[in-house]
Order: sequence, then C-alpha cells, then structure tokens
Amino acid sequence: MYDYLIVGSGLFGATCAYELQKAGRTCLVVEKRGHVGGNIYTETIEGINVHKYGAHIFHTSDKQIWDYVNGFCEFNNFINSPVARYKNECYNLPFNMNTFTKLWSDVFTPAEAAARIEEERKNRYTENPKNLEEQAINLVGETVYEKLIKGYTEKQWGRKCTDLPSFIINRIPVRYTFDNNYFNDRYQGIPVGGYTRIIEKMLEGAEVRLNTDFFDNAEELSNSAKKIIFTGPIDRYYGYCYGALQYRSVKFETEVLDTPDFQGNAVINYTAADVPFTRIIEHKHFEFGKQPKTVVSREYSVEWKRGDEPYYPVNDEKNNALYQKYKERALQDKNVIFGGRLGQYKYYDMHAVIKNALQTVEDELRN
Repeated sequence: MYDYLIVGSGLFGATCAYELQKAGRTCLVVEKRGHVGGNIYTETIEGINVHKYGAHIFHTSDKQIWDYVNGFCEFNNFINSPVARYKNECYNLPFNMNTFTKLWSDVFTPAEAAARIEEERKNRYTENPKNLEEQAINLVGETVYEKLIKGYTEKQWGRKCTDLPSFIINRIPVRYTFDNNYFNDRYQGIPVGGYTRIIEKMLEGAEVRLNTDFFDNAEELSNSAKKIIFTGPIDRYYGYCYGALQYRSVKFETEVLDTPDFQGNAVINYTAADVPFTRIIEHKHFEFGKQPKTVVSREYSVEWKRGDEPYYPVNDEKNNALYQKYKERALQDKNVIFGGRLGQYKYYDMHAVIKNALQTVEDELRN
C-alpha cells in the first residue's frame, strides 16, 4: 500500500509527490492524459518547446519560491510584454504610456494621459456600477474600454460585459510610465527546455501511471493508498452531488508555419469582438528561438460542459457559494486533500500553486 495516491501530475500534484518522497513517503501518481505536467506540459515541435495548453510564464516576488523552481531547471530572462491588436491597430500591454500615446495623438506626458482618462471617466461615470462595462469605464474611460477591454472580455467569458458582474474587474492596472513589462514581480522567466523537465524531475522515484483516469477505477485506486491528494474538479469527485460548478474552457488551433517569425512577439491579444480567437501565441519567442520554422497557437475561449477540459473557475457569487458546500464536505473527509486550481476552485498563478503545495505537505507531515 502506498502512503499517498496523487490524482493529477500537474504542478500541485508533482510538488506534493517530490516533497513527500523527500520525507520518506511512497506515492502513486495517476494521470488521465498520456503525459505528465497537467496544463504546463510542453512538447517539442520543430525544435520549439510548445506550451500545449496555453502560455505559461513563471513570475513571482517570492525569492524562496524562485530559488525552489530554479533548483529543478535553469530559467531564462524572458519578460512578458504582450501586445493587443484591435482591428488594424496594435497597442502595448499593460496599459501604459506607450499605449496612451498611441491611443491619443495629442497625449505625450503622464499628466496629459491621466487628465484624458479622468475626463473620459467623468463623462460616463456611474455612481453604483451594476456590471463590468460600467465599472471598467469608471476606472479607465471609454476609449481604453471600447478598444482594449470590451471585445476581449466578452470572448473570454462568453457573455456581454453588461451581463457580467462589476467585481470581476474591480481594478485595472494603469501605468504612467513607458514600461511594457506585464508583471510587477521581481523574478520572471521561462524554464530552459520547457516546463515538462521540471515535472519529470519532481516525479522521479514515484510510480506514475499515465492514461489512467481515476474515475474509471476509483474504488481500487482509493484503496491502494492511505490518503488521497486530488487535483481534479472537486465537484466531480463528489459526483456533482450539489450540482456542477462552472468553468471556462479553451480550445487551441496549433500549426507549424514555414517562416522564421510570424508575429514578432510571444503573445498578441485580439481585442476586437469580430475576431473569434482571444490571442495568438508564437511559442519560439518564449525561449528566443532562431529555428527556421515557427509554431503558433490560436486560443478560443469556450463555455465548459461535462467532458471538456476545465481551465478557469467562474468565481462569481453563485459558483463560490456552491463551492463552499463542497469545501465543507471536504473538511469532513479526513482521507482526501484537495489542491490546485480545480481542487480548490480558485485561479492560481504557478508560484502560488507551488507555495500552496509546499504548505499542504508541511501541514500534512506535521500531523
């Protein structure tokens, strides 16, 4: 019998497996896909490490976490500087002076940009915003909202901004400097050779069974270990007994192009509503590739239904209330630990997943 059955070989499960084995515990890891790594899996195509399930850029201000991941793999100095394309115009993200000086031909200084945004805010200010559109205009005015927020957000959520709650966009980062670095974190980069290398090192020594869906043989697998660490959807684990939580899913169209450079940047968001995809990823730019060909992925945000891969929890009031029911039930279940984005129904950046997994194992070994 194993000490732990770990369901899912993504970042949370792999970190737990590594730390538990380091403490002398035995682990069986089951993974429904044919590879380890969950959504941070990278596969090599034409010599390029392709982020198969969407772009993943590691960033953190926590030196302890940064040192921890660098213990598994060297990271490069990639800086995330996405571009937004609206019709035939391109703008830098996050919203900064490069963005504003292109949006408005008579704006050149931080004071002028701030004054223009304040003028637009006042023109359409809503005292008690009832939806995302009103809240966004309250924060950044009409021009930024119409060109760079509205279409992208509606594609991302599959709903009109006037039908989305205002709290989804409680704050919007605005910089009055010429700085295109998307993240404010001290440390940032991409693992040289891809994320899969990190997961493989974390899982060394554990028994890993690929193409193994926990739910196809739940009873036998559960009885094979003293305790379960479950990183899949918590509502599915409990048979949707309180109802299904909502997620957004993502579909990808990936192709190899016979050109050394397709778009000149790793990430370009398409913010116009009439473009069906949300963004195009050109994977070689994450590692400054010079390969003769390139690989691009178009991302489409879609409504999740059972059988689809869940990507993003829909953390509105209704779903959060439903999750609390599952969480309360889980607290009574002493033989199962739920972790990760799906197990805890919460959007996590990668550094936060690792930190949460480390704390989970520390608490577990203390008990």
